Amino acid sequence: MIEYNNEIKKAKIKVIGVGGCGGNAVNTMIHQQQITGVEFIAVNTDVQALEYSKAEYKVQIGENITKGLGAGAKPEIGRKSAMEDIEKIKEICSDTDMVFITAGMGGGTGTGAAPVIAQEAKEKGALTVGVVTKPFIIEGRKKMRIAEEGIEELKKSVDSLIVIPNQRLMALAGKNLSIVEAYKLVDDVLHQAVQGISDIIVKPGHINIDFADVRTIMSIRGRAIMGTGISEGGDGRVIEAVQKAISSPLIEEGSIEGASGVLVNITGSSSLTLNEMEEAMKIIHDLVDPDAEIITGHVIDESAKEQVKVTVIGTGFDVEGKIEKIEIQQPPVEIPEPVMESEIIPMDDENKNIPAYIRFKKRNKLLKKDEEKEVKSSKKVKKNDWSTPAFFRRGAD
Repeated sequence: MIEYNNEIKKAKIKVIGVGGCGGNAVNTMIHQQQITGVEFIAVNTDVQALEYSKAEYKVQIGENITKGLGAGAKPEIGRKSAMEDIEKIKEICSDTDMVFITAGMGGGTGTGAAPVIAQEAKEKGALTVGVVTKPFIIEGRKKMRIAEEGIEELKKSVDSLIVIPNQRLMALAGKNLSIVEAYKLVDDVLHQAVQGISDIIVKPGHINIDFADVRTIMSIRGRAIMGTGISEGGDGRVIEAVQKAISSPLIEEGSIEGASGVLVNITGSSSLTLNEMEEAMKIIHDLVDPDAEIITGHVIDESAKEQVKVTVIGTGFDVEGKIEKIEIQQPPVEIPEPVMESEIIPMDDENKNIPAYIRFKKRNKLLKKDEEKEVKSSKKVKKNDWSTPAFFRRGAD
């Protein structure tokens, strides 16, 4: 007889909201009551903000430094406050399998304290995921610069980092969005990102994705994206949901192309067919790195009826490498004539059923080839030809 421990061990998940933005996001998650099986914690230098927090656990840091009045938009004060109460931070980061750290980059407490908390969570052995925002343009260049520096610092301490640029909310919501509505939308997006990942771990599936699977994908260091797409039914419902999930305009790395690790979870009723699953995964396989680690899950929810929900998480993006590549490829002096989409794939009866993302992908490949030819030809310029712009002569070295 084989003996086994029939006591089910569930993964312990903590969501730590750091600073004002992180605390607001935690309040939204608690209020909406859609995230289950997690523990919410608020960390702040501002005592007044903590008093309004709905989190079960509230942690004040930097009392001696800030006197409970906040970090004054200075990340260094936020960092010193976290170090002052490092024992409190070690305590909240202990006895857990996974830690979400949510914060707004560009302020004092979130920007300064989040990397310290992430480092402690990592040292305790927890899978550590950052979910942070970048400020609106109206908040100023200085705040944006501080945010970028904070993101680079946080990247060093987390397993994966999801960055949500607030400015893209403006394009989605329209010009008539009020300030209050804009920041509420930010909280909702942070909520969706955390829920999208935690639900995969907490909710059992027919083809189950467990915590070990999530750790495998999200331990691939670097920037990450998380998108959720929903289709209400009909022909091509799974394809529609996948396309929505992988083209989320709210995620900074707006495409899943180049991901080293991908986790896909498909939720629907028992009417979901194997062919639909295969169609969905073909889209993913065609877009990501050929050697990418891909894990697929399937959750049966009869209440969904014809509705299908797809969550896609991509990790391991080499963001720095992409930036360097763009800077090296200087634009040519003569701009080539644009290639019309009809020249690549004409929209006739034969091709009208080809999904848009495939047509655009083929178009972009041809455009890229044209650009590479122009760059190569520009590098053949002689060094002593002083009529040629300096940056092209230097490119010939």
